[in-house]
Amino acid sequence: MSYNNIISEYSNGITTITINRPSKLNALNKETIQELHDAFDEANADSDTKVIIITGSGEKAFVAGADISEFADFSVEEGGKLAAQGQDLLFNFVENLSTPVIAAVNGFALGGGLELAMACHFRVASTNAKMGLPETSLGVIPGYGGTQRLPQLVGKGRAMEMVMTAGMIDTTQALHYGLVNHVVELDELIPFCEKIASKIMRNSSVAIAEAIRAINANYEDGVNGYDVEIEAFGNCFGTEDFTEGTTAFLEKRKADFPGR
Repeated sequence: MSYNNIISEYSNGITTITINRPSKLNALNKETIQELHDAFDEANADSDTKVIIITGSGEKAFVAGADISEFADFSVEEGGKLAAQGQDLLFNFVENLSTPVIAAVNGFALGGGLELAMACHFRVASTNAKMGLPETSLGVIPGYGGTQRLPQLVGKGRAMEMVMTAGMIDTTQALHYGLVNHVVELDELIPFCEKIASKIMRNSSVAIAEAIRAINANYEDGVNGYDVEIEAFGNCFGTEDFTEGTTAFLEKRKADFPGR
């Protein structure tokens, strides 16, 4: 599939999706959100893809925010529709993918960019990264899940401060807050993410998909995460991966998971 604003490349079990709007600091517009949805959907459906890495082109920005020019004159109804469609099409979609998604945060991750990174399963940042939700400085609030995922990751008080001040934090703060898992030099960002991906790929992709579902269940209103875990745990017993994993353990050899 060809894209105007992103690049999707596959190699050795990893699909790397690069947002490629450097003149706009990789800002998210409607077309880019749709293309990202399509690229994630395609990678998730590809049985050869075991891990997805999402990053931005260049050294300045992962995603510097949403493209404000597209919604500056929106009405109340249009604004609500924008948030609902975006959450459904991309942010919630990414969070619930069965394929692990790593955000490789290079440079600015602001507004919708930080919201995209937070929707990923975890985040690795380069030392030059800056993160924040500046929406209140524009007279609006984060609308792509930022007010929900940020407190889940950093706690209510820190999230309140970040949203109310509309300020940016550096990687030292982001690591301390638990917003990112690791911080590395810019030239090591993708290789480091690929190294983590290689560790993930040693394990059962079926079990990992069930683990993602169970962990996410803890944050869903009206859902008992423990019940989902019990169901997911039981499901694993009916898979070829479980048979291979337990057999390999008993035979004292490395497992070769079929992914079924």
